[in-house]
Amino acid sequence: METAPRPILDVASDAGFDPDSLQTYGPYVAKLPLPEHDYPGEPAPLIAVTAITPTPLGEGKTTTAIGLAQGLARIGRRPILTLRQPSLGPTFGIKGGASGAGKSQVVPTELLNLHLTGDFHAVTSAHNMLAAMVDNHLHHGNALGIDERTITWPRVLDVNDRALRHIVIGLGAKVDGVPRQASFDITAASEVMTVLAMSHDLEDLRARLGRIVVGYTREGAAVTAEDLKAAGAMAVLLRDALRPNLMQTTEGVPVLIHTGPFGNIATGNSSVVSDRMAAGLGGEMILTESGFGADLGAERLVNLKARAGLAPTMAVMVATVRALKSLSGRYRIIPGKPLPPELLEENLDDLGAGIANLDHHLRTLEKWGLPAVVAINAFPGDHASEHQFIVDHCRELGVPCAVSTHVADGGAGSEDLARLVVETLEANPNTQLRMDYELEQSLEEKILAVARNVYGASAVDIAPAAARELKRFTDLGYGQLPVVVAKTHLSITHEKGLDPETEWRLPI
Repeated sequence: METAPRPILDVASDAGFDPDSLQTYGPYVAKLPLPEHDYPGEPAPLIAVTAITPTPLGEGKTTTAIGLAQGLARIGRRPILTLRQPSLGPTFGIKGGASGAGKSQVVPTELLNLHLTGDFHAVTSAHNMLAAMVDNHLHHGNALGIDERTITWPRVLDVNDRALRHIVIGLGAKVDGVPRQASFDITAASEVMTVLAMSHDLEDLRARLGRIVVGYTREGAAVTAEDLKAAGAMAVLLRDALRPNLMQTTEGVPVLIHTGPFGNIATGNSSVVSDRMAAGLGGEMILTESGFGADLGAERLVNLKARAGLAPTMAVMVATVRALKSLSGRYRIIPGKPLPPELLEENLDDLGAGIANLDHHLRTLEKWGLPAVVAINAFPGDHASEHQFIVDHCRELGVPCAVSTHVADGGAGSEDLARLVVETLEANPNTQLRMDYELEQSLEEKILAVARNVYGASAVDIAPAAARELKRFTDLGYGQLPVVVAKTHLSITHEKGLDPETEWRLPI
C-alpha cells in the first residue's frame, strides 16, 4: 500500500521528543536516546491489546492496535504505540510480516519488516559472541570445569534454516575446537532478546547479561556469562540496540518499535524501556500488543513485564468471526492453504460453540483486575448477523464490544472502539493489577497458579526430569524468579482440542 509518511523528526516533535536528540536512519526512522532518569508525574495509562486463541494465521492484534491508536487520535486523544519488531523468520514464512494491514500499518513497512536499524543483528552478534566464548573456553583448557554435556547455550540466526537445528561443531583439526553436539535457534527466541526487552538501562542490561547460565560444571554449579567474562562485550554490542526505534502509522501516530521476544516461549512483549519512554512523554495513553492469546503474551505482561515496568490499566480483547467459528472444533485451518469455504458461510451455531474461548479469556482478564473491551476485527466476508451475535453476547456479559473496520477504513473504522476504550478508562480510574503469584512462592506453586488461573487446569503433573530441574534451579538460588510456561498458542490448554472447561491436568 502506497503511503506518504511524515518526516520522522516532525513525528518526534509532536510526540514530545527532542528532535535534536534523535539519531535518524533516513527520513522515516529514528533511534531514541535512553532517558537519564524516570520522567516526573503520573505515567500515562497502559492499554494491553491481547486476543482470543488465534488460528495459525493470526487474528490481527497488531493491526487492531494500530487502528485503535489511529481511532483514538481521530477523537482528539494523543496515543503512542509500543510494538515488537518482526522477525525475519516469520516474515519470510507463511505468516508474513507484522506491520499491520490495509489502512492500519506501520510505515514504511519494508523498513520495519527488513532489518530496521539492525537491533536483531546486534542480538545475534551478542548471543553468538557468548557461544563462541563457551567453545573457546573449552578449547583452551576448560578452567571452569564445564561439563560439555550440560551446555544449554545454542547459536542463533534470524532465518528459518531447518538444517541447522541440530548440528555437530568442532570437527577438523585439534585447533578447530572441541567436537560436540550443538544447535541453532532463531534470534527472536534468544535469551538475549528477552534480556534486552526487560532491561531498564545499560547498567541493568549488563547485569542481566552476566547472569545468563550457559551450562554447569562437573560439580553441578551454574556457569554464567559473567564467569566467562563475556557480559561486558555483549553489552557493548547491544548498546545501540537498547534504544527504541521511532516510526509512525499510516495516519502519523507515533510508534515505538523495540525488541521481539516470542510469546509462546519467552516474554512476548515489547521492551520495558519503550513503555517507560512513551508513558513519560507526550502520550496521553500507551497501547502495547502482546503475543498470541491472553494465555500467553498477556500472561507474560502481567506476571513478568509488569514487575519490571508499567502495569496495564485495561485490556482490549481482539476477536474475529473466523477464529471463534474455528474454535468450535468443526473446521481445519492449514497454514498456506485457503480457508475452508464453509468457514466463510453464515453459521451462528458454530460461532456460539466457539465463543466459550472468548468467555474464558475475559474471565482471565477479570481475575487480573483488568477491565476489558472486545474488539471485533472485521474481515471481508464476515456477516453482520455474526458481528451482532458477538456484540449481544458481550452485552450479556457486561463487557463493551465494538466492530472495528480499521483495515478497510483506517482510524475512521476504529472510532467506535476508541470511544469505548476511553469510556472504560474513565470509568475505572483506579485499576489494581492482580498478579497470579508472588515471587516468594516456590517455582512449583507459581506453575500451578498459572495453570489454574490462566489455563483452567485442575492440577499439574510434573515429570521426574522436570522436578529434578526445578530442584536444581531452586538450589542454585533461582527460585525467586517468575516462570515462563512454553506452550502451544493454538489452545488454552497444552493440547489443541482439549476443552479447558473440562477437568484436566497440565503435564510439565
